[in-house]
Amino acid sequence: MDRRGFMVGTAVGALMLAAKGLAYGQDEAATPPLTDFPRKETLIINNPEPPSTNPSNFNMWVAGNGAGWSNGLHQLVLDTLWFIDPDKGLKGSLYNELTTGPWVYNADFTEMTANLKKGVLWSDGVEFTAADVKYTVETQIANPGMVWSAPFADAIDSIDTPDDYTVHFKLKKANARFHALFTVRWNAAWIMPKHIFEKQADVKAFDFNPPVGLGPYTLNSFDPNGAWYIWEKRADWDKTGMAEWGEPAPKYVIYRSIPNNDKRLIEMVNGDLDMIHDLSPEGMFALAKQDPTARGWFPGFPYAHPDPTLPMVIFNNQNPLFQDKRVRWALTLMLDPLEMSMASYRGAATLSAIAMPPTGTHTDDYHGPLQDYLVAYELDTGKSKIKPYDATVGQRIADMVRPQFGDAVPTDETAIHKSFGFGWWKKDLAAAGELLEAAGLTNQGGQWMLADGTPFKFTLKTFPDGVINRLGTDIAQQWTQGGVQATAETVPNIFANELPLGDYEAGMGWSIETWGGNPDLSFFLDSWHSSYVAKPGERQTARNWQRWTNPGLDPIIEKMRTTEFNDHAANVALGNEFIKLMVDEMPVIPIMSFNVFSAYDTRHWTGFPAAESNPYANIVNNWSNSKYILTQLKPTGN
Repeated sequence: MDRRGFMVGTAVGALMLAAKGLAYGQDEAATPPLTDFPRKETLIINNPEPPSTNPSNFNMWVAGNGAGWSNGLHQLVLDTLWFIDPDKGLKGSLYNELTTGPWVYNADFTEMTANLKKGVLWSDGVEFTAADVKYTVETQIANPGMVWSAPFADAIDSIDTPDDYTVHFKLKKANARFHALFTVRWNAAWIMPKHIFEKQADVKAFDFNPPVGLGPYTLNSFDPNGAWYIWEKRADWDKTGMAEWGEPAPKYVIYRSIPNNDKRLIEMVNGDLDMIHDLSPEGMFALAKQDPTARGWFPGFPYAHPDPTLPMVIFNNQNPLFQDKRVRWALTLMLDPLEMSMASYRGAATLSAIAMPPTGTHTDDYHGPLQDYLVAYELDTGKSKIKPYDATVGQRIADMVRPQFGDAVPTDETAIHKSFGFGWWKKDLAAAGELLEAAGLTNQGGQWMLADGTPFKFTLKTFPDGVINRLGTDIAQQWTQGGVQATAETVPNIFANELPLGDYEAGMGWSIETWGGNPDLSFFLDSWHSSYVAKPGERQTARNWQRWTNPGLDPIIEKMRTTEFNDHAANVALGNEFIKLMVDEMPVIPIMSFNVFSAYDTRHWTGFPAAESNPYANIVNNWSNSKYILTQLKPTGN
């Protein structure tokens, strides 16, 4: 490879080429007509999806039809009743988007009422009413295979509309979290325009082109190959639910699919991209160094936004290898948290020792308040009692990366905890050995053997690339060095195949995803109820990929189902019960948040959210609630 070829293959090289104005083999057919739109009126966003397989289809209510999801459609056009931001939010994390206030349940949570805003218009001028909500529910129940057919059918006994602005649901069973179906975290059940869909002979075959929405933008144009979509602000944007939070500043918003990591960097450096969904850690480090107007969620290292998702080691708890919690704990104590941070994120990880992503409000609700509990926590190895928690891990990671990144690394203790996490479990091979011996294993020449005399060995399935691939590979190596024959195996789509099918011994992934901006755990925890756990060999349809049951878990879930969602103290108390049970049992090994190296450039627009000063929204722009960012932007005039 010649010098130029080597440079093109690296993030730093890509930035150097961009700075010199050199072409990067850009496919002109995949580039939107940028010069047709005034730059001071146009926001350009990286769509992380590859070009959709069916670019002209906008019917997002049908699964598997090839329609794009993150091309601006669910961010700018579609809408539903409520939003919860994974961060602070503009006026709190809860947005009453199409409603006048939060959900209203009856005393036993078997009925729910939504009171709709008046005067909200579809983009074609027709008023949005309760009839649209009723139509959305009944149409999807009547057409299995639509995205929300199954959850609607499972939860709803009947739906009626006492008037044009009131929707009343009767539920099949008590469920204080029914509203979550209409509450956006990343997405939710979007409302269908009744007056459009009721005219179609087959709602599942309808391409919904052009889309008619409740959001503040409409379709301007799109690439027939799906590489870009351009949206234009409605003249009547103030007739949308979003108007309560202000006017979106950009007149035009362009979403561009740019699969190549280096090309994203070049486009931002050249001023043709304002928001990048995600980069590699190395790409983010290079961008921060080379582009003075670009930054990430944090102003310095580690830059990335900690999403409310918790990468972890998932044990198949139906496999005899992992049914003893002493074995699960032993494998935890064989891991070095600093090594995992460096191997995966090059030190830019936000670690979590507990089953809770260290993001949004969770560090204030859970991680910080639980530090005394974790420091005092004792583990009985069978030969001794130890205190396995190391509260200094976050500080140690910051100290480790500071020689390379200097002043970009925070020194304030609170900032370090937000950036790198609080603490994690100590690597303690002696204690791990005592636990394995207590579980009936023996160490023969440095190799741990099962009670039947065979080696303790298994496969850890992981992602084919990226930070989770790096993490899984490192964890398998650490276990092997500790005397357990663990082999990392990459699989192309672990969430579609291995995890739901139970076709794995241990795997990398996550079964915990939270609201982020709210301490309630219902987004994932209800699906962990024992009634949803599949038998070995059967497909797991709920999120409990670890197939774990415990007598202490179901009562927490059942109490949550009848606890008001906005009762902060009650939900934090339930969350603490769950976290402490998970610490005792360790059915998965929580490791870190899924840090996304989103970047934005302030050359053309300012007002983006920032971790240190105004964390009002998640900057990861494929999330639907990223639309609120547009109300805070101001053009620089450049």
